[in-house]
Amino acid sequence: MASIRKRTWTSRGVERSAWVVDYTDQAGRRRLKTFGTKKEADAWAVTALHEVQQGTHTPASTSITVTDATERWIANCEAEGLEFGTIKQRREHLKLHIAPFLGREKLSALTTPRIHQFDGELRTAGRSLAMRRKVLTNVKTMLTFCQGQGLVAQNVARGVKIKSTADERQASAPIRAGYDFPTMAELRTILASVTGRWRPLAVTAIFTGMRASELRGLKWADVDLEGGTIHVRRRADAWGTIGKPKSKAGNRDIPLAPMVVNALREWMLSYPRPATDQVDHDGRPILEEPCGGHLVFPNGSGHVESHANIRNRFWGPFQLKHGMAVETAELDESGEPVFEPKYGFHSLRHAAASLFIAHSRWTPKRVQVVMGHASITMTFDRYGHLFEDLEGDREAMKKLEAAVVAA
Repeated sequence: MASIRKRTWTSRGVERSAWVVDYTDQAGRRRLKTFGTKKEADAWAVTALHEVQQGTHTPASTSITVTDATERWIANCEAEGLEFGTIKQRREHLKLHIAPFLGREKLSALTTPRIHQFDGELRTAGRSLAMRRKVLTNVKTMLTFCQGQGLVAQNVARGVKIKSTADERQASAPIRAGYDFPTMAELRTILASVTGRWRPLAVTAIFTGMRASELRGLKWADVDLEGGTIHVRRRADAWGTIGKPKSKAGNRDIPLAPMVVNALREWMLSYPRPATDQVDHDGRPILEEPCGGHLVFPNGSGHVESHANIRNRFWGPFQLKHGMAVETAELDESGEPVFEPKYGFHSLRHAAASLFIAHSRWTPKRVQVVMGHASITMTFDRYGHLFEDLEGDREAMKKLEAAVVAA
């Protein structure tokens, strides 16, 4: 039961009024909630009484803040054994994006309009579309966790979707060769010019589309050169810790082009191996014998290679040397323009997808599986435009024109 009454009082000579909802929660305790208008009080009372009946009502006086709730959720994620990188990202989202705008508010006071407002505040503060969507996903998951813990009655963020602005849609335009990934001519330059320890890495990246983390965590036990297949079963995170792929789809088998098989056969004879505790007559560490447990693309000491080393010691300098660079707005000491590498290493994954689509005759489903995408929607969102049959479109337009002219 609940009653709604008007309360009037005088403050500093001014008469003021408010509407009070007087109700009993599911624990039998009397509660009061004050509103500025009767309409607000009526609407809140209907929802609160329903929550009381369901046993899910959380009084504002006992509700925790969004920051406290998010910290509880992250602690639960740690207890469940989520990898360090995921926990770190969620803590950063709390510190940089959630706490400054939403952190002090009570869970019980959150509403769907407030979540929309929160997104608007993030956008005004300069957060990108991708970042805002990631933050909202974390808020939704946190609220689901809190709902299960009885800390909040409903997930008010569940139905919120972030729509992109015109500028954001322009920024997320379909990827193109020469802008987002190397052209065919640039790929030929890479294959013809990369030498030494970086050649097998570049060749494998171009023809398999593996993520950098998957390449860095790849072991010889997962490479079947006789069968011409790489079995993706692990990845290395940013801190060099090897674990399972992040999703089920990440576990997959990738067929190998002959060039990849040959490059890996040669590399197997000379790749860096971890040192044993023993030394030779000259005092140099004796390396372990080659085995399937060794990394395929390790650093000089046989351990996980860092992404920074790949970028700074190989991929960046290689591009600058071979003309794959773009001019920046900066000038050097002599007043000459400064150039920077044209592509990130991830661009080779896009290049591989474009090759699969253009030359393998694979179905979109097969491309999805080999790329390790969680859904076919992800494949189409990223590469759908590459499945277009341009020659077929030209022929169709010719037939259309002929039909009109003939008529």
